[in-house]
Amino acid sequence: MSYDNPNPIRNIVEYLKRNLKKGYTIDSLKWALINQGYQKYQITKAIDMVNKELAELAPKLKEKPVIKHEIIDENDHPVEIFYKKPWWRRLFGI
Repeated sequence: MSYDNPNPIRNIVEYLKRNLKKGYTIDSLKWALINQGYQKYQITKAIDMVNKELAELAPKLKEKPVIKHEIIDENDHPVEIFYKKPWWRRLFGI
C-alpha cells in the first residue's frame, strides 16, 4: 500500500481491471486487496467504479435475443415433444 499516492482508489481500479482481464474473480481480488491493507470502503468504491466503466464498454443490445431450444436424438434429428394437458385442465376444458 502506497501512502504517497493522492488517489489510491484509482490505483485499485486499475489493479482490478488488469487482473479481471487475466481471469481472476472480483472476490479473490477483493480479499487480496484487503490482505494488502486497503480499506473495505475503498475496495467497494473501486469495484463499483470498475463495474460502471466495464458496463459502458459493453456492446448495447438493440433487440432482445431469442432463445430457441430443441431436443435432438442420437442421429442428430430433432425430436417433437407433445405436452399433455393436466387432468384438471382437460376436465374443465381450460
